[in-house]
Amino acid sequence: MFIGIDLGTSSVKTILINSDQKTLASHTEPIELLNPKNGYYEQNPEVWITATFLCFEKIRQQKPKEFEIVDSLAISGQMHGATLIDKNFNVLRNCILWNDTRSMKECIEMTSIYPNIEEESGNLAMPGFTAPKILWIKKNEPEIFKKIYKILLPKDYLRFRLSGDFVTDMSDASGTLWLNVKNRNWSSDLLNLTSISLDNMPKLVEGSECSTYVDKKLAKKIGFKSNVIIAGGAGDQAAGAAGSGVIHFNQSVISLGTSGVYFSPSVNYSSNAKKAVHSFCHCLPNTWHHMSVMLSATNCIDWISNTLGLNINKSFEHIEDYCLNILQENNTPYFLPYLSGERTPHNNSNIRGSFHQINTSTTKSAMLYAVLEGVTFGIKNGYEIIEEINNKTEETYIVGGGSKSEFWANFISSAINKKIIIGEDSNLGPSLGVARLAMMATNNFSKKEVFKKMPIKKETHINEQLSNILDKRYKKWLEIVSTNLQIADKLL
Repeated sequence: MFIGIDLGTSSVKTILINSDQKTLASHTEPIELLNPKNGYYEQNPEVWITATFLCFEKIRQQKPKEFEIVDSLAISGQMHGATLIDKNFNVLRNCILWNDTRSMKECIEMTSIYPNIEEESGNLAMPGFTAPKILWIKKNEPEIFKKIYKILLPKDYLRFRLSGDFVTDMSDASGTLWLNVKNRNWSSDLLNLTSISLDNMPKLVEGSECSTYVDKKLAKKIGFKSNVIIAGGAGDQAAGAAGSGVIHFNQSVISLGTSGVYFSPSVNYSSNAKKAVHSFCHCLPNTWHHMSVMLSATNCIDWISNTLGLNINKSFEHIEDYCLNILQENNTPYFLPYLSGERTPHNNSNIRGSFHQINTSTTKSAMLYAVLEGVTFGIKNGYEIIEEINNKTEETYIVGGGSKSEFWANFISSAINKKIIIGEDSNLGPSLGVARLAMMATNNFSKKEVFKKMPIKKETHINEQLSNILDKRYKKWLEIVSTNLQIADKLL
């Protein structure tokens, strides 16, 4: 028996699977997101622990006999968060999260002081990453900075609380800006840039390796009978890809969650940092991946739905009707989906969402449609930039909350002019991915046995007429984005 834990931004989801990868039980617990200031996003790490133990309890209630004979577990986590631990193993402050944008100045400073940062890390310095957050703390909270003993990513703090050990995996570590992604080890030069050392870092392992074990006393309290392995685990996107079976260079996956991601594995390391493509280690040895990330995807739909007083299903009814019966090239407003700034390809924390070409005839249906189109264009933008360095993809999957809408999947397919696979297990994502890594960590299974392709539920349909309209509108949308980027810094 194997457990996969997905420590997300809004919830902790935990599943129990058997060796046939059948999901025997699952439970999700919501967690609180703190937004103390504009652009600031934090969480109290204790909520992760409480939520995880509640998940354990609920799963144990569902499948008591299966739960007690768990062999191994693994954790997927929201990436980049800075969880700071002192010498007494106490948390020094709330964790600063992946979508926090307060450290843009520190990113500029890091790049100015160390011009080789892109070459060394394979990535641009971005405020979402962990390293610039630590520089911000050094400047703004010096007393806390002095007390830092260990810096842990969210899932690795949960690992510490389960085991007492400080460990992370290659995929999650790639998003810190302290890892030499090509060589898969911590970079002393990058650590020195933020006035910290190797002593402050957790041990590095591959995602499919045994990293440590659940503490024996704690295991007994939780209800485990065996010595439970904790696999290396993975960052959420690598875990989601593993859950979809996307581990080969000819595969890719679009993830429609809070953020929007295009993920493409590679057998060799390469980088396109100039256009803010993330070049990270995958969660399996000797494998890397490219990733484009837009910070606001499904939350744009949530925002406009809440603003207009509609539930999501009603919003999609409006959007689909508008798209099929009203949409023309020049009769519809445009929307920039940058509610929290943007990463790929702009790396601009100050750009914000905006509508364009609104007039007195603009309806709520038109606005709803424009928002979905804007998010889709953001996905297309990232897709095209990764295609510049990796265009070998033959099969593309779609996962995440947004993938539940067949209409949206078909819409994206028409926008990028490529067929997309909607898989049966698209709702399991990262939790299934790390459950698979937990299986690998026992050394009782082969990679071929474990990383099965997601069963195909449907394949999307490309609407040629819609594709032609979207192609023309996308070109204009890019011009609007370019213009807005020129004034974004002046508006905040």
